[in-house]
Amino acid sequence: MYRTIRTGSPRRSTLVVGIFQSTRSRPAALRELEEAMDGDISTAIKAPGFSGNAGTVSASGQVLVIGLGDKSSATMECIRSAGAHVRAELERRGDAAASIEVDMTVPGSIGSSEEIGQAFAEGMGLSNWAYTSHRGSAGDAAPAAGSLVLTSGCSDVRAGLRRGLILAEAVNAARELAATTPNICHPGWVASRARKLARSTGLHCRVIGVAEARKLGMGGLLAVGQGSAQKPCLVILEHRPAKPRTDERLVLVGKTITYDTGGYSLKTGNGMKGMKYDMCGGAAVFGAMQAIAALKPSVRVFGVLPCAENMVSDVAYRPDDIITISNGVTVEVTNTDAEGRLVLADALAYSCAKLKPTRIVDLATLTGGVVVGLGHFCAGMWCNDRTLRRSIEAASEASGEKVWRMPLWESHRQFMRSRHADLWNSAPSRNAHPIQGAAFLSYFVDEEVPWCHLDIAGTATIEKDTDLFATGPTGFGVRLCAELAAGLATS
Repeated sequence: MYRTIRTGSPRRSTLVVGIFQSTRSRPAALRELEEAMDGDISTAIKAPGFSGNAGTVSASGQVLVIGLGDKSSATMECIRSAGAHVRAELERRGDAAASIEVDMTVPGSIGSSEEIGQAFAEGMGLSNWAYTSHRGSAGDAAPAAGSLVLTSGCSDVRAGLRRGLILAEAVNAARELAATTPNICHPGWVASRARKLARSTGLHCRVIGVAEARKLGMGGLLAVGQGSAQKPCLVILEHRPAKPRTDERLVLVGKTITYDTGGYSLKTGNGMKGMKYDMCGGAAVFGAMQAIAALKPSVRVFGVLPCAENMVSDVAYRPDDIITISNGVTVEVTNTDAEGRLVLADALAYSCAKLKPTRIVDLATLTGGVVVGLGHFCAGMWCNDRTLRRSIEAASEASGEKVWRMPLWESHRQFMRSRHADLWNSAPSRNAHPIQGAAFLSYFVDEEVPWCHLDIAGTATIEKDTDLFATGPTGFGVRLCAELAAGLATS
């Protein structure tokens, strides 16, 4: 792992080019580079056993050739994976600089030079992360290598490299936040990290503590957090461009349950292990705001993190409690392990009342049901507005963070009606389980506000290393939200 990866103007660098599967000779597009490199490109391509299969690398002198696989099925995700493999090979070689010229052999139908540079850098940056903060004296992890400097002969690629590294760094910040152990990462600590981010990037930060939350009537946030010694809070980050090009006000809301025991509806067996990741929605919003602060889209964006720790104590909330959310809706608690929707309810209601969003997107590790239905392949998407849905899908396509549209009908909303209050937080039947969460949340968004709910329970973490991600949190949603903001700024 490199300590840092950045763009720059190195005096000497390793040339990185790409070829597709079964290429037997140097592509014509690389002729001038071949002359400058004294034939090393052809030598690397013709190396025994190298056929350009995806992820394979061949080297000769100061040239690395990365295999891009089958041209007919190549995608931007293939480019990201190629970046990850090149980073690993550069690190193995001890190289400190690389000139990325992969775009020269990639058809424009796959992506522009800038898009290819961005995807390649994303792959390099995303693969350059592991959670090592708590390695001690008995640890055997290799120390981080030095810095890697990236450049390109193409200005568009250089711009893409810069953007890709900004996005990857923001994703890795979200992963670091999510992976931080719960004896450190509690609501107050998240608030302190948000303030630090604001100071370093120019974002504005506001933290609503318990006393103010009580005045605002945030019964959901307060109920979920009342069993913990670590008190809940609502964190608001804001990107405020000096001259916004649009009247759009995008609000991103992320479920930030820093640890979830299930409360009195206690998780059983080994179900509590890994519940530090129940804040991955909030971590994604945190990372997205970091990226947005760096990329500076000319649109106003708010990041809202309702932070709480769901614990068991003599003052914890109980099944059968009835609580009132800040918009006046009453909720009968049937399951204290359906706590995320309660903190999101207050965050959504507050956002609609105080932040006046023109679009609002929430991200949450909300239900196990969405994992059963969609697995780790994509997030579930519920959206009440066609234009916003298309914007989300465009951002999903650009980022490679996949979403799948799910239904939300009035019958689903009626299913959440309670006998003793307006709603119950979890219906007695598990029918349409992931839809129940979306149906519940819909009561806390003003009807005229375009809203999208993303259930990222299946995509927020992985259990096996991939080309791009080490086992653990993925930072899913950071790139999607950053691309959404960028799209709104130019639409």
